[in-house]
Amino acid sequence: QAQLVESGGGLVQPGGSLRLSCAASGIIFSIYTMGWYRQAPGKQRELVAAITSRGSTNYADSVKGRFTISRDNAKDTVYLQMNSLKPEDTAVYYCNARRVGIDSWGQGTQVTVSS
Repeated sequence: QAQLVESGGGLVQPGGSLRLSCAASGIIFSIYTMGWYRQAPGKQRELVAAITSRGSTNYADSVKGRFTISRDNAKDTVYLQMNSLKPEDTAVYYCNARRVGIDSWGQGTQVTVSS
């Protein structure tokens, strides 16, 4: 059973940066597609970025050019580097591990962008 633990959230001013981390255990991390999702109050959870086992990435249009997803298979960890943060990026960010028939989630980490 996958366990995903996010860290790195917090309060940041507009234009600032944060790096989220998600440490995985209980799975063969390297063969999973890993993703970051977010959910703002009153809104549906949405995909922010994902990275496949081969390193292919995709991003939501709203974060392209500002966010970068990466993975370190030696550390069983996926990262989300977030630059040029905007107030509309405020949300709970969730880590996701996915394979055929398996879909695991972390507990989430709060990111608040405010002056």
